[in-house]
Amino acid sequence: MRRSFLSLAVLAAASLFASAGFAQAWPSKPIRAVVPFAPGSATDQIGRAFVAEMSKTLGQTIIVDNKPGVNGMLGAAEVAKAAPDGYTILIGTNSTNAALKSLMKQLPYNQDTAFAPLGYMGSVPLIVAVNNDVPAKNLRELVALARSKAGHVTFASASTSQLVSTEMLASMAGVQMTNVPYKSGPAAMTDLIGGQVMLFTADFAVMLPQVKAGKIRGLAVTSTKRSPAIPELPTVNEALGLKDYELIAYFAMFAPAGTPPDIVARLNQAINAAASSKELQEKFAPIGFAVEPGTPESLARRTQLETAKWAKAIRDAKIEPQ
Repeated sequence: MRRSFLSLAVLAAASLFASAGFAQAWPSKPIRAVVPFAPGSATDQIGRAFVAEMSKTLGQTIIVDNKPGVNGMLGAAEVAKAAPDGYTILIGTNSTNAALKSLMKQLPYNQDTAFAPLGYMGSVPLIVAVNNDVPAKNLRELVALARSKAGHVTFASASTSQLVSTEMLASMAGVQMTNVPYKSGPAAMTDLIGGQVMLFTADFAVMLPQVKAGKIRGLAVTSTKRSPAIPELPTVNEALGLKDYELIAYFAMFAPAGTPPDIVARLNQAINAAASSKELQEKFAPIGFAVEPGTPESLARRTQLETAKWAKAIRDAKIEPQ
């Protein structure tokens, strides 16, 4: 029995030593960060800035891999199926890690169990904007235009936040508008400017430069308070006399479920160091991006709450799962 005990002790020590050695060796090669949206989108811009800072902390290159499609589902599914070794991570959003569960009849992964939370990055409000030729000069006039003819007002969407924000607005205002789906936010913006669609609600990274340049007309912001980045725009609540309208996009990082805790801890440390970067904060302050460092555990709790919140928003907006 004494020999058996000693043998078990030796094996346990060897296992711990091997685990520690693996953690110390990681990362020994480039890490792939999957962005489930197109180049130029807010997720892409913010994700690239974060991983550039994280590379400094980890001492290893992080390569961004854009895998857009189906409101982020294609990229998220790829990460869910990847090896849980810390070399594939997801730049996740409210689409991939909260809303898709309620938007799709079936996902190729279990949204609740497929990912290991790494760290929260931050959030950004959206801007409701129209093509300059649309006669509505404010949000109340746009609602009146939509009310005059059901389905007449067309709106673009390329992500969950873009779709749900507009459908929720229409539902709360008691009007019907026609959705025109796009594969990417930049493509939707091109058609908004060109007049192929009338309305688009999207994050500041996509919207604000075009509003400032006068290429489109901003009508409102989707947060409960006006944004310092464009204080002249009212909130949706102010513009329509509502109380409970709010929808913001957020960003967070995830790894495949089963990723070792020590690797999760190191990635979380790198994410928080990036979020604390003054250079990164100053870069994205003009688009209303608010960083919020935290633990993997706090992101797990937030993900549960956000999943319930988006499920309610999607039900209230009467969006049928596809």
